[in-house]
Amino acid sequence: MAVLNFTLSCSKLNFIIPLSKPSSPPPPNLQIPNSSQRLSHFKITDDSSINFGESMSKACITALISASLFFAADPALAFKGGGPYGLGVTRGQDLSGKDFSGKTLIKQDFKTSILRQTNFRAAKLLGASFFDADLTGADLSDADLRGADFSLANVTKANLTNANLEGALVTGNTSFKGSVITGADFTDVPLREDQKEYLCKIADGVNPTTGNETRETLFCK
Repeated sequence: MAVLNFTLSCSKLNFIIPLSKPSSPPPPNLQIPNSSQRLSHFKITDDSSINFGESMSKACITALISASLFFAADPALAFKGGGPYGLGVTRGQDLSGKDFSGKTLIKQDFKTSILRQTNFRAAKLLGASFFDADLTGADLSDADLRGADFSLANVTKANLTNANLEGALVTGNTSFKGSVITGADFTDVPLREDQKEYLCKIADGVNPTTGNETRETLFCK
């Protein structure tokens, strides 16, 4: 916002430089056209006004370039892709093998990130977004994943033991193949029939937080 205001101020400089005082006579080098001359032939040759205007224009350009370089040098200032509890940018990043265990990452943005073998054990990830993320082999055991978005995510071979996924979103081609879901709670998770059928084949255990049996939350037959 500050850069925008500064830009607008610079753009107006050419309109606020007075050529002469109302009560003063015209400068000696000011050529005033007579009635037979066209207005387009009006020329200003007051060197002091022109030099001042040029100096201010150069100063504005220099300041704007400096501001642009400042934001470009630190992407986190230009785009905060973390979350209300995350200081770093976590969207669209390769965070494979990182340790987020036990951390509070409510509504954290992990969209399109690579999270292979990432440790989220017992992390608070309510409402976090894993949209189109790669969670292959990630440890999500005991994690609070209520309302998390797993749309288009690859959750294959992940550890979801005792994870609470109540109300999580798994639309699209979300894959849980090869994952461990013992004690996981899938209450109100909108699974496709083929997803549900696959998960029911490997479902077992009771979630220690909610007390719900994994098979019951999946409506397994």
